[in-house]
Amino acid sequence: MTEKLVASQPATAEEEIRAHTTPGRARLELLVIGLGALSVSLSQSMLVPILGILPDDLHTSPSNVEWLLTSTLLVGAVSVPVLGRLGDMFGKRRMLLFALTALVVGSLLTAVTSNVAVLILGRAIQGVSMAAIPLGISLLSSLLPRDRVASAIAVISAMLGVGGALGLPLAGFIGEHADFHVLFWVTAVAGGVAFVSTILVVPESPARTGGKIDIVGSLLLTAALVSLLLPLAQGPTWGWGSDRVIGLLVLAVVLIVVFGWSQVRIREPLVDMVALRRTPIVLTNLASVLFGFALFASLIGTAAYVEAPVASGYGFGSSIVVGGLCLLPSGICMLALAPLAARLIGAWGGHRTLAVGAVIVGLGWVTRIAATSSLWEIILGSTIIGAGTGIGYAAMPALINANTPTTEISAANGLNSLARSLGTSLASAIGGSILVSATMTLDGFELPTLGAYRMLFAICAVSAALAAVAALFIPYETQHAADS
Repeated sequence: MTEKLVASQPATAEEEIRAHTTPGRARLELLVIGLGALSVSLSQSMLVPILGILPDDLHTSPSNVEWLLTSTLLVGAVSVPVLGRLGDMFGKRRMLLFALTALVVGSLLTAVTSNVAVLILGRAIQGVSMAAIPLGISLLSSLLPRDRVASAIAVISAMLGVGGALGLPLAGFIGEHADFHVLFWVTAVAGGVAFVSTILVVPESPARTGGKIDIVGSLLLTAALVSLLLPLAQGPTWGWGSDRVIGLLVLAVVLIVVFGWSQVRIREPLVDMVALRRTPIVLTNLASVLFGFALFASLIGTAAYVEAPVASGYGFGSSIVVGGLCLLPSGICMLALAPLAARLIGAWGGHRTLAVGAVIVGLGWVTRIAATSSLWEIILGSTIIGAGTGIGYAAMPALINANTPTTEISAANGLNSLARSLGTSLASAIGGSILVSATMTLDGFELPTLGAYRMLFAICAVSAALAAVAALFIPYETQHAADS
């Protein structure tokens, strides 16, 4: 009789997952979602090395070319939290497919035109695809057995850095030997393969809340993010003291306050402000901003650094391809350390793992400040930064998932991804300003001094230290309770 009663009891969610997921299928789902994440990451970084040649190729101004990056940033910043919330409501796989569709459509549009306005439109459409990474993390969290989730999250998180490390040398090689449109064909094909594979292999998550879309909240968040990120992106061009920059930053503060006020007064908000105010979420997102700052500073502070002429006193006169290849070991290290990061999370907790990653990043920046005489020293420092970033990036979604209700995981991971994007925007704005504040002139060209680079690296080291402190203040008891 007892056996019959036990047999009739409904299976838990974990038991149902194990019943429908074999180890081989779990690896295949991870591979497919990882391909999508890598494709998106490539699309975000591949234009950076060739920005200098695009004004001549497109017969336009450098300020217009900058919008190829800015448009992607602005649309991505808005799409990540909105699609994350929609994923919780209507299906994570459905929104992931929508994001991959945007990648393919935007890539095809940019691959067939040299009209700068159409290129900017295509890049803006590509920006929607930035939501694919947090959506992929959330989808795997709901599809895989619990003992596989940490390592899967670590791999997908690592794709953020791997895409940048692969994208820079690939873009440099194509920029030197082929037409830049080839870059967009690469992401179109990769995105298309990821889209079809997702349809064939990856099932939909069973966790869906339904509900109504918060139109007012979406519009307020869009306006707030554009008002914040646009002056950060255009500050060096417009001038940091210009009326446009100051006015937009003030408007951003006002809109963020109004957005927060609106979210606590409606039944189905775009962002659960109560969950967002939890100490573990606040500290994890703060650490994410600091990590995002450090990673992007490594991208802008490595390739251009080694490509500077030897006469600068620090550069090596390397080609664009070599400059990009210097970051390749960093990306490989991020991917290779993903399984180790997962084990550290299980053994030490996400907060200590995040702190360890931050300490390693700080050591990498100290290496970059002290060691400047050989190319291998630059590569070593960048690789250490990549290793720490990979460990930290693996811990962030683990902390978010452990402290967020299942019905809000996509939205929470989307906001965490937005925090990392904010960090990269700050790195671009602050780093760009520092590097133009102290320059030298060589053969008619202005280059940053070694002191300017070291100042940027020192700020990154301090950011890493602050991230470590923030991580250690995340309550372990909360994580443990959420996991149990």
